[in-house]
This record gives sequence, structure tokens and C-alpha cells, in this order.
Amino acid sequence: MPARFNHTIIAAKNASESAAYYKHLLEAADAPSWGVFTNLTIADGVLLQFAQPPIDFPPQHYAFLVTDRHFAEAREWLVDADRDYWADPWRTRANEISDEDGGQRLYTLDPAGHFLELLTKPYL
Repeated sequence: MPARFNHTIIAAKNASESAAYYKHLLEAADAPSWGVFTNLTIADGVLLQFAQPPIDFPPQHYAFLVTDRHFAEAREWLVDADRDYWADPWRTRANEISDEDGGQRLYTLDPAGHFLELLTKPYL
């Protein structure tokens, strides 16, 4: 059987704040939390665990494939929440989306400074 993605730990400055952000943006579900982790689940039972590490951490990039409806609702939430987003990872096209690959794509930053990408069509 090929490997399947199961979970990841996302470094957060404030685990609850980051989890709330992802919950809205990704339509994630609450999951039981334990210890230092605030947990959410997304499609296929993938667990997102948020924790504040004892060290400074570099920003990471996380990309999520979403439906057209989900993309539109996430973009609307970003606009309503006055959150920045861009059509490109270099953040040169503010408040725009990309449709260059036959789907829609946008980039935003989570509360800890990680780069999030929402796309409606996979690259491959």
C-alpha cells in the first residue's frame, strides 16, 4: 500500500488562535486535543496539530486543495476578516487570485506567519 498523509504539527505563536484561523479557512473540524496540542481534522482524517515550540521557527508553506465553493467562501472570509491575500507566492499581486493554471489559487499568511496556499486544481 502506498503511504498516505496522516498528520502534521504546525508551529504556532498561539495554538488556539492558529487553530481558529485554520478552522475557518479550511472548514476543518474540531478534534480531541491533548497536552500542548490544539487539534483539527480535515478531509481523509488528516490531523492538524498546533503547538507553540520552545524555539523560534521559520515560516513553512502549506497548500490545500479545495472545491470552487470552498475557495469562494474562504476568499470571502479573508476579505470580511480584513486579512491579506495574494495571487502569487512573492506577494506582489495583493487582493487578487490566480487563474493561470485552469483553476483558482491564492496565498495568505496564518497568524504565525506560515504561507498558506488554497488551490482548486492540483499542479499534477
